[in-house]
Formats: sequence, structure tokens, C-alpha cells
Amino acid sequence: MLRPHVPVNPLPTGHTIPLLQPAPTTAVEPAACNHGQAPVRAASTRTTVQLTPGSVLALAAGGGAVVLVVGTVLVSLLLAVAITGVSVALIAVVLRLLVRDMQQGR
Repeated sequence: MLRPHVPVNPLPTGHTIPLLQPAPTTAVEPAACNHGQAPVRAASTRTTVQLTPGSVLALAAGGGAVVLVVGTVLVSLLLAVAITGVSVALIAVVLRLLVRDMQQGR
């Protein structure tokens, strides 16, 4: 189809590198292929998952536990950020009062 055209680069001596001429291609007929047949897998080799009421209940309980654990972690992280913000705000207020008292000479 599309063949890239590579430019001929001169060597430091001034010689050029000739391009290789591709050999003419011949058409290959599909009948000449000697490929083996792909193996056929029987449908019975696949394993099927059967859900019983007990396994569905266990799966739902496990999913609920994961949701509860992830929710607890996220809420605790949010609470930690809120507590840190409140403590930084209180420290800022105390420092502001101290600086103002120092400026007034008390």
C-alpha cells in the first residue's frame, strides 16, 4: 500500500547510500496456506457460577460492610479536617489578640 520514501543521506565522504529496490511481490492464493484449524472448545469446559440464597445474602452483607467501612473512613477524614480548621482558627484569634495587646503596650 503506502511505502515510506527514505531520503538518501550523503556520507561524510560525499558518497551516497543507494536505496534498496524492493522485490516484486506476488499474490498469494488462499488455497496455498497450510494453517491448522483452530481448536474448538467445548461449551461444557466453562464453569458456571450458581448463586444460592445464602450466597446472595452473604454477598449483600459483604457489600454493606464495605460501604459502612468506606463511609466511616471518609467521615473520619472529614471530621479530622474540620477539627484542624477550627483549631487553626482559634490559634489565629489568640495570636491576633496577643499582637494587639503587645502593640497597645499592655
